[in-house]
Amino acid sequence: MDKLLIKGGKTLNGTVTISGAKNAALPELCAALLTADTVTLENVPGLQDVSTMLKLIRNMGVTAERNKDVPSTVSINAGALTSPEAPYELVKTMRASVLALGPLLARFGEATVSLPGGCAIGSRPVDQHIKGMQAMGAEIVVEHGYMIAKLPKGRTRLKGCSITTDMVTVTGTENFLMAASLAEGETILENAAQEPEIGDLAEMLIKMGAKIEGHGTRRIRIQGVERLHGCTHQVVADRIETGTFLCAVAATGGDVTLLHGRADHQDALVDKLREAGATVTAMAGAMRIQSQGRLKAQSFRTTEYPGFATDMQAQFMALNAVSHGAATVTETIFENRFMHVNEMVRLGAKIQIEGKVAVMEGVAKLSGAAVMATDLRASASLVIAGLVADGETLIDRIYHLDRGYDQMEAKLRGIGADIERLKK
Repeated sequence: MDKLLIKGGKTLNGTVTISGAKNAALPELCAALLTADTVTLENVPGLQDVSTMLKLIRNMGVTAERNKDVPSTVSINAGALTSPEAPYELVKTMRASVLALGPLLARFGEATVSLPGGCAIGSRPVDQHIKGMQAMGAEIVVEHGYMIAKLPKGRTRLKGCSITTDMVTVTGTENFLMAASLAEGETILENAAQEPEIGDLAEMLIKMGAKIEGHGTRRIRIQGVERLHGCTHQVVADRIETGTFLCAVAATGGDVTLLHGRADHQDALVDKLREAGATVTAMAGAMRIQSQGRLKAQSFRTTEYPGFATDMQAQFMALNAVSHGAATVTETIFENRFMHVNEMVRLGAKIQIEGKVAVMEGVAKLSGAAVMATDLRASASLVIAGLVADGETLIDRIYHLDRGYDQMEAKLRGIGADIERLKK
């Protein structure tokens, strides 16, 4: 099992290129199932979850290949799809597998999708997906660990309807968006998620011929069409990777330009970084962060976009750990997302957990130690902590990191970090 060895104390300076967003690429790969034409996606990150999704759709009979000269370009053709099924063996490590449900049901009238796996950060139930598809006319049963969905006899298309979810759900919004694009009549999504990745998916679907209005707001209107066609689409830059590098530079000090970073996708995070004392500048097609000395610890509360992202909670906690003063961090999205805290404490962080709240007191220095990653974003927070710790930090179970960060250690080395991957 690969590990990361970090020798802390280096400032970060230079330029880093932000990869395409995993959380946009995964639904967009599934959106390619909605047409028999070829779909070309550009700026697709080289991540384990992306490889798993490609393997999944290939298993259905889909052609999906990376360009040999430009590996970030992927061409998908689902014209010969033969098996509308996402088996457990292929999706047990990835929750995004549920995104196959809507496109398969909309285009083929049936789908068998395993209940998903992924990070152990708490409950992410699929009941909202099931209720929404049932409202669109699907018959769904859950048995033997699978969602088995089909259209009633006599129906060839899902039917448009109004869907109001009990909670804001990103993958639910994406599933309904894709399914409704081929449904009969109009679908209105109330309480829709507003993340930039959803807007990017909607823009891709519009290029394919979908009729969508209101994406990026709480109310999305979709007028179903009979068929969609192929397109070429560039995956939006990863705002969580952007945010992770912003926090890393803020913690270590330095001056880094993030190519493709989008300040308009980072408002809540950027506000906190500026309040902490970092200088963050929006540029044409990029962002720049400058940080010097210890910053001021910041309290925050995670919430749905455009609030502070739960996916940035652990990384900002690593910054708080070495900042001046005390802060509280309240996690409202996932009930089990403080698993990185025990590992940070091993590095010398002062953190107490009280239910959904972490109470932090910044320290002048962390001390390198052997630690273990427990989930994707926790692993990123331990990397940041290792970058500022005295001595060596050895991070185990970094397969979590590889699920969401494209060549993270190489990018960090490129801006001055002393970090290497130790092969198993």
